[in-house]
Amino acid sequence: MELIKVTDHYAPAVALIELNRPKELNALNPQLMGELRDSLVRLDKDDSVRAIIITGNERAFAAGADIKQMADKSAIDMLVLDQFSTWDQIRKVKKPIIAAVSGFALGGGCELAMMCDMIVASETAQFGQPEIKIGTIPGAGGTQRLTRAVGKAKAMELILTGRFISAQEAHFYGLAIKVVPVEMYLQEAVTLAKEIAAMSPIAVQLAKEAVNRSFETHLDEGLTLERKNFYLTFASQDQKEGMAAFVEKRKPEFRGK
Repeated sequence: MELIKVTDHYAPAVALIELNRPKELNALNPQLMGELRDSLVRLDKDDSVRAIIITGNERAFAAGADIKQMADKSAIDMLVLDQFSTWDQIRKVKKPIIAAVSGFALGGGCELAMMCDMIVASETAQFGQPEIKIGTIPGAGGTQRLTRAVGKAKAMELILTGRFISAQEAHFYGLAIKVVPVEMYLQEAVTLAKEIAAMSPIAVQLAKEAVNRSFETHLDEGLTLERKNFYLTFASQDQKEGMAAFVEKRKPEFRGK
């Protein structure tokens, strides 16, 4: 991997992926996104990994797409390139993904962070969809995920003006789950990932699917999926272990079976 760094076991059962184009503020080009997709698909199949963190560096999570690579493209060029098929594959990862964000998370960087299941932000993090300022609009989910995260009016303001919001505002609107000092943002994400990794991976996967479906379907369909996944947990050894441990007042040992 040239444009990302992957540590399969950064912490017990926790993998870390670092975007690594520091001179370009981790701008997302097709090569980087391809490497990210391939790594996530591999980690998703690794039973020793139960949670994944994606991060950049203190200055930038990712400052957007690589505009230089698309400035002269035609509509047909962009259609043939089909860069968003890579994003669609990333979206299908079943394991929980935490974005540890410091500095800029703009354009595609903001969209990548929102594609993750949770965002832990440093105090210096800035989020935004500034595509309007270069004559285009978000194309990797920004109009949809930002609206679901912060509401229609705020999303409309940010997308139509290209304004940024601070980490504190992102937390206020529910985009980020926590804001911590710069020196703590990655460790905070690791702590959260380790807590999730201690749970039954089967239950975590089914719960993630059900929560995500709430944004994609009507209530009745979402409730049907939730109940199906709830029943499915009772086919697992982890469910038996978890409930037995509760009754016996001990810590459960989940094995992902």
